Amino acid sequence: MIPHIAERYIRFAQWEAAGRSPIYERLALHVAHSQNCLGFLSALPADRQQPNLLFAAVRHVAGHISCPEAFDRVIHDQAEEVATVMRRRTTQTNEPGRCAVLLPLLAPITGPIALIEVGASAGLCLLPDIYGYDWGDHKLPPPQEFAGCAPIFQCSASPGTPQPVTHPDIVWRAGLDLNPLDVTCDADVAWLEQLVWPEHQLRLERLRSAISVAKHCPPHVVSGDLTQDLPALVAEAPGNATVVIFHTAVLTYVADQQQRDAFAKQMLESDAIWISNEGPRVFPQFSARAGQPRDDMFLLMQNGQPLAWTGPHGQQIAWLSATGA
Repeated sequence: MIPHIAERYIRFAQWEAAGRSPIYERLALHVAHSQNCLGFLSALPADRQQPNLLFAAVRHVAGHISCPEAFDRVIHDQAEEVATVMRRRTTQTNEPGRCAVLLPLLAPITGPIALIEVGASAGLCLLPDIYGYDWGDHKLPPPQEFAGCAPIFQCSASPGTPQPVTHPDIVWRAGLDLNPLDVTCDADVAWLEQLVWPEHQLRLERLRSAISVAKHCPPHVVSGDLTQDLPALVAEAPGNATVVIFHTAVLTYVADQQQRDAFAKQMLESDAIWISNEGPRVFPQFSARAGQPRDDMFLLMQNGQPLAWTGPHGQQIAWLSATGA
């Protein structure tokens, strides 16, 4: 068990934190080689051992920690407090910036859309028609009624990436989550902020802007399991709208590959448009068409067809060629 945990933290340092968060890269490598930290993690359930969850829980308990020595002191002196947070909370990084890589797929859909997010957290990604976008050589400002208050998400887009000229026509939206967060609850908002990596001040500011907007039009997010409760939510969608079901960095937390594959089969057999933005190893039956896996990127797919590599926080989109290579 401990070697498996250590490998997980090394992968996180190398593929997720490297070049994006020097603090988390340093702490993850430290955890991977610390018997004290590994022992602490091994006493937790397997689904509560994620790096993002550990680091956010330590920040929740002890504030910003950047050096391994201080991190060790927290794990030693306040282990039970950290463990309590990790058992009660989950990794629910509600990164609204990911809407910048979703919009090239949502905007071309004609007619009204019923938008459903699986693993919605607080539902901030359910508001793509409210935000503004900057793809470098192309911009789409927020709708007039939200100008001045909605965040504008910057995303580096490769040549060939579709350039939306209008926001999608979303007439109904809902989210599904095991433990929905509430944008009007101070404790839930604080947890969302603690999940933002320490150096990412711009992400934190954009998150706060998105939360501020969401408080005026709170997304409808219900408690439920994506493996069981999605059909009931789909049934609530208006009949005159195209149902679009999407998820970002969610199915990776479904450990059983058979359950992932069953979910994919359910999506492909449904009448909905299915948009998946996950690590390339989540659905290997589809990702092989995208060529060599990029473990530092997500793979954006529509109905199982790979379309682009995307930055985990929506900061980049690299459109695939027609051959998928």
